[in-house]
Amino acid sequence: MPAFKPPRERRWVVRMQWTSLLYAVLLIGSSICSVFGNSVLLLVVLFDKSLRTDTWPLTMSFCLSDLTLAISVIPFGIHNSLYSVKSYSSKSVLCQGSAFLFLLFQLASIHSLTWAVVDKFTEICFALSYTSIFTAHRVKVILTLVWVYSLLNAAMPLLGFGSYSYSEMKFLCFPSFQPSRIGFNMLFMVLGIIIPILLMCSMYGYIVYIARNQVKRGTFVCNEDHCFYVPANNYFKSSIVMVTTIVCLLVCWLPYIIICFYETLTGKESSQFVSVIATWLVLFTSALNPWINSMTRTRYRVALRRSVNKIRKMLQHPCKTSLFKCTTVQPARESNKSTASSPSVPPAPQTNNRPQQDLTLA
Repeated sequence: MPAFKPPRERRWVVRMQWTSLLYAVLLIGSSICSVFGNSVLLLVVLFDKSLRTDTWPLTMSFCLSDLTLAISVIPFGIHNSLYSVKSYSSKSVLCQGSAFLFLLFQLASIHSLTWAVVDKFTEICFALSYTSIFTAHRVKVILTLVWVYSLLNAAMPLLGFGSYSYSEMKFLCFPSFQPSRIGFNMLFMVLGIIIPILLMCSMYGYIVYIARNQVKRGTFVCNEDHCFYVPANNYFKSSIVMVTTIVCLLVCWLPYIIICFYETLTGKESSQFVSVIATWLVLFTSALNPWINSMTRTRYRVALRRSVNKIRKMLQHPCKTSLFKCTTVQPARESNKSTASSPSVPPAPQTNNRPQQDLTLA
């Protein structure tokens, strides 16, 4: 005979089941969006040579980090939430490895993204000396330091400084936010997350401030060939993108930071619904990063359209590409025969069409 459960306990069990189901659905959507967005960004950069500047490895770094996070850590959370896994052994290789990968790729992603924002900030605010500041060698050094720092930070709990544990509330293995681990938690939160987010928000805010001053009047932007007028509407659109990026960063990371500080300082666990939403927002950043930080830029959108057009032409005409020379050479031979049989006609006098054409192209 089944044990009788009070109504309050039954409601709590039902609420737990619905929360875990909602969490699984959110994680599935995040994983699909992350894989799609980062794959698109990766293919666009690899196919379009114009995007391969000296700083393009920064974009590749956070793109690969988010993509690996979506196909390694998020499926682990989906499995745990669907099957309502209660616990893992403290020495479980699966749990320890999942937590290690989460910390490694999350730190690598946010720090690579921070340096990508620094690159954008330098390009806008220090345009004259930008090429001498961000060189290919310095970018390699920056990425090496980012990944070494992320690797060391993720390995610390495995070496005894901090610990990884399974959270039944979040259905994932995370760093243990307990008062006894306050040293590692402060190092991870302050140096690994809070400082990069504050730097990104500050730089985006300063760019918005500059754009706001330019909204009242347009400016002339010059390159090696000519100068052209940039209307105030362009600065307004850029400001909207920057403000949206700041809001997304704060919305996705602020709840998780508050929960981590609360659990570390008080030793109490937050409610399951709040923990689930905060954890999902952090994992959802892997799906947002390629769109709000790369695809909002004009050159990436142009490269995306160019790549899509190339793929569309390849799919529409798979056989014509190899016979292109044959189809174009044959009419040329017939025209040569016709011209040889016909009487010679004196060439037309030269006109000024060519200078006019060059002017139009310019």
